[in-house]
Amino acid sequence: MPEAVPPLIQPASASAEADQLRLISIFHYIVGGLHVLGSSFAIIHFGLGVLMILRPGMFGNNPPPPFVGVILAFVGGAIIICGWTIGICTICSGRCIQRRVRRTFSIVMAAINCALFPLGTALGVFTLMVLMRDSVRRLYGASV
Repeated sequence: MPEAVPPLIQPASASAEADQLRLISIFHYIVGGLHVLGSSFAIIHFGLGVLMILRPGMFGNNPPPPFVGVILAFVGGAIIICGWTIGICTICSGRCIQRRVRRTFSIVMAAINCALFPLGTALGVFTLMVLMRDSVRRLYGASV
């Protein structure tokens, strides 16, 4: 006897699936914006690192060694680049979901977001649950 599947996993109609895709698309925009915003705080660290390298006298008579500024600028820059890249790609994934194109790209971004606890994990898991359904695959196929 086949097991009953909860309604969240198997919606009753195509309109319910379209609503879920619309909501997931909106959540991609929100989480992507939060990634960009959160990683932008590293601009402060990057700026302080550059100041330590270029103007060590600003930090008093006993400035930190130059390698501290290099490390601070490097780590801050890496956080900015990675955060902005993931945020922009998440926003692009939301746009792809909204247009019903590039399903594989959205699946890859959902998997990457699963590593970014807590909001990215929730978004990634729900996105994967919805995009893996055969009925959603047909929705993507109909738009091509």
